Amino acid sequence: MAEEPSENISGGPGGGGVESAFEPNPDPDTRAEAVVDRLGQRYWQKAYGGQAAFECLVRTVLSQNTSDKASQPAFDSLMARYGPDGAEWEGDLAASLANAMQDDLAETISSAGLYNQKSETLVRLADRVIEEYGGADGFDAFVKDGDPAEVRSALLDMKGVGPKTADCVLLFSGGRGGVFPVDTHVHRIARRMGLAPPDADHEEVREYLERDIPPKKCGFGHTAMIQFGRDFCKARKPACLDDPEACPMADLCDQVGVYPDTGEVVDPSEAAD
Repeated sequence: MAEEPSENISGGPGGGGVESAFEPNPDPDTRAEAVVDRLGQRYWQKAYGGQAAFECLVRTVLSQNTSDKASQPAFDSLMARYGPDGAEWEGDLAASLANAMQDDLAETISSAGLYNQKSETLVRLADRVIEEYGGADGFDAFVKDGDPAEVRSALLDMKGVGPKTADCVLLFSGGRGGVFPVDTHVHRIARRMGLAPPDADHEEVREYLERDIPPKKCGFGHTAMIQFGRDFCKARKPACLDDPEACPMADLCDQVGVYPDTGEVVDPSEAAD
């Protein structure tokens, strides 16, 4: 996800966000809460909110179907050209992108992949933000002050914005508690650990996690679970495959789709067949 650097996602101020420690629940109500509490002992605890909403939306669109390493330079290039210090700045990022030549925008964000599709999406989103909210500032106020359910519904009504993108805007810009965006890491880990059904789609995983984890721990749980996926619970070579004791979550995990005896790793949904 492009909202976080590729390293140190939850390991200190360099990982973004502001410090917001929570006390582990000595008697967690759910296994999902127990997982997040243990992640809280490993990674720097923090809260979210405060990003400019339209910038956050742009950043998240650029991150779709690509890596942080590819999407971050694209965002930097976009801001250098269409942001406050850029030659194409028109006093408002939404206005700058709405008036951008799509070919020029596509070239600017080419490192992100799918740049023709994403440039079209960004111009369309900018037009809508101007039409419905008067620009980036009005959109920012709506995201931060509006009813969360209405904000999420409005975001999902925008072509090119899916559940993960909408939830990232709610979390990173609005700072809304109880929002747990589900990316590929979270989707894999929640099903592998048994925190959600093996065949659950991204939206179903989100529903299970938001149900079972206290609202104030959801934002941290999202980024910490991503870091855990990078450090331990990798897609093809999870730490438990060779040594169950190498994973700090081994006693809380169902290992759905992981077979240490054979060295096989499959998607949890395949293990459920």
